[in-house]
Amino acid sequence: MNWRSILGIILVGGFVYLLAKGIESGTIGKIEIGNPIEEVKEKISGEKAKKEEKKDEAEVEKNTQSDEKEKEKGKEGEIISSKFGALPSFAEIVEKVSKGVVNISTTRVEEQQNPFWWFFGPGPGPGEEFFRRFFGEPQRRVPTRSLGSGFLVSSDGYIVTNSHVVRGATDINVTLWDGRTFKGKIVGIDEATDIAILKIDATDLPYLKFGDSNELRVGDWVIAIGNPFGLGHTVTVGVVSAKGRSLGITRYEDFIQTDAAINPGNSGGPLINIKGEVVGINTAILNPSGMSVNAGIGFAIPSSLAKDIVPTLIAKGKVERAWLGVYIQEVTPEIAKQLGLKEAKGALVSDVIPGSPADKVGIKRGDVIIEFDGKKVESWRQLPIMVSLSPVNKKAKLKVVRDGKEFEVEVVLVKMPEEQQLARQQPQEQRQIPEQGVELKQFGITIQDSPDGPKVVSVEPGSPAQMAGIMPGDIIVEVNRKQVKNSSEIANILKDQKSALFLINREGRTIFVAIRVG
Repeated sequence: MNWRSILGIILVGGFVYLLAKGIESGTIGKIEIGNPIEEVKEKISGEKAKKEEKKDEAEVEKNTQSDEKEKEKGKEGEIISSKFGALPSFAEIVEKVSKGVVNISTTRVEEQQNPFWWFFGPGPGPGEEFFRRFFGEPQRRVPTRSLGSGFLVSSDGYIVTNSHVVRGATDINVTLWDGRTFKGKIVGIDEATDIAILKIDATDLPYLKFGDSNELRVGDWVIAIGNPFGLGHTVTVGVVSAKGRSLGITRYEDFIQTDAAINPGNSGGPLINIKGEVVGINTAILNPSGMSVNAGIGFAIPSSLAKDIVPTLIAKGKVERAWLGVYIQEVTPEIAKQLGLKEAKGALVSDVIPGSPADKVGIKRGDVIIEFDGKKVESWRQLPIMVSLSPVNKKAKLKVVRDGKEFEVEVVLVKMPEEQQLARQQPQEQRQIPEQGVELKQFGITIQDSPDGPKVVSVEPGSPAQMAGIMPGDIIVEVNRKQVKNSSEIANILKDQKSALFLINREGRTIFVAIRVG
């Protein structure tokens, strides 16, 4: 037996001894034999648990912040709600105001030509009696019916509508929200603003109140209620699209534009704000396609204009307006530059009527009125409305700019003359361009002398003059605020000039036109 055998016996014996001692003490039962895979799993599970714990903490923090934001948002919402009213639905507003809206049906008698006479009529002579016997008179009176809307402004039956809804009507029927129908009587009409007042014989009626359209902002909610296509008490909702619009359909215009659907039959109905107040009278629609349906462009007379006219129509049946006696036009940026104005605002006086209040206080052509009775004239269209709504014989202060300097005058407004007619020159027949005509090449116009003064006889297409609005037949009165009598004077003033301010006479009316080259 060598030493290797002896060493192996000793090692085996020692191992057996240790094993026996371990079993005896129970220590071996507590020994855990490590498993590398299980250890990795446990490690991963531990890290995952930690991540989940952190995620939960982050979620709690996020929810806390979200709750705080919602609280802040809620507070902000409460402020908005307290100022403008919460708008989950318009049902309450509609329920409140719809009983004050009425449907209007009118009948007119119109003269129409008999189609048989148009095609087969023999004209004056023996055959006339034969045609009358079998085909009737050459002109026939034909009844036509139309629909509109309106709204009550008093409990005793006064109704506001458009004048074009009832103009020329021989029979007017007004239907209330409860189906009752009354005969309507015209109390007053104001064609200058397209407003009319009707009266029905009834009492204890619900009615609407005017709000202040000046408080409206572009983007504010508005509600239109009316009788489109005979569908009574139809409600449409939209926003204020623009303010201060002009369409050229009445003398005094300051329309509210809205995308609330307005269709034929809506005319005369109310435009309501979210307080349930009337801020406009629905009047017109604009549809480039020519079809009589809503295109999202409707116009309403603002309450700021209507609420002063309605009481006058109820009391007197007509409106007596104050009169200043000037013709005015827009101050364009180019005109403002030519006149040395800081801003393109105000009303430019293009002519003054002799003997008028404006003439008596020294207002001249070329003056720019920037304030009327303490109110700024931002747009030239505002001045006629301001004057017309003033009492007759009122003393009003005008702030005027002349030659770059401001000054004030006090004017006494008078009653506008009935059917004011101003003499206008008839358009002169256009003459051929003479061979020696003075041509202003830089502006694209040719002028010649005439008994009425230097006359524009040719305007080059696409020229600065055409783009500015100069037309053949215009008589040039002034150039750069200097009066001119002949074409040679104009040529001398405008020699090497790239811009000019013309005062022209067109069919008896004078207007300023600014031209710039380039």
